[in-house]
Amino acid sequence: MNTIQPSPSFTVENGLRSEHRHRAARGYWNAFARKLRYPLGPEEKAVRFIESILDPTHAISAVSNDGRFLGIAGFKTSKGALVGGGFTDMARTYGWVSALCRGMVISILERDLADETLLMDGIFVEPDARGQGVGKALLQSIETHAASQGLQSIRLDVIDSNPRARALYEREGYSKIGVKSLGPLRTVFGFSSATEMSKVVGG
Repeated sequence: MNTIQPSPSFTVENGLRSEHRHRAARGYWNAFARKLRYPLGPEEKAVRFIESILDPTHAISAVSNDGRFLGIAGFKTSKGALVGGGFTDMARTYGWVSALCRGMVISILERDLADETLLMDGIFVEPDARGQGVGKALLQSIETHAASQGLQSIRLDVIDSNPRARALYEREGYSKIGVKSLGPLRTVFGFSSATEMSKVVGG
């Protein structure tokens, strides 16, 4: 596992350590439970499902100098995603009938890949690690990774109820390129709209 950015108190690494897998799954759920509560809840079942499908090859994680998991940034490519999986994976946790219904709901949130663009697949920082520059370091490492793959830009979505995250993205040079409204589905996913943002790699 390669360390790609040092800090006085933590490092940012390609991948996800095996001992951090459960913590990452629970952290992912805590960060995105508002929009995933119906397609993946209840909590314990959702965490078990997320943990079973996490793909470390599509992750960059932050780890404290004493080995604690601090946060993660995931991305999606044509080869997979941090939280990907398929119908069979979902059926193992929820059963076939329930998986079919849940899959239909979660497909609404799916975003298409674009040529020469890295698509973010979730980023979060553990509550006790916020304010230490972890989120900024993860975003900068994602940019470095995208550049190393010859990609030209990074794309992400931020929901309207998360102004803190949007402010971070704007400080790091991301610009609004569109807004997707959920209309009546806002009651299902817990937010009304998502702003699509993009940054040119190296820009």
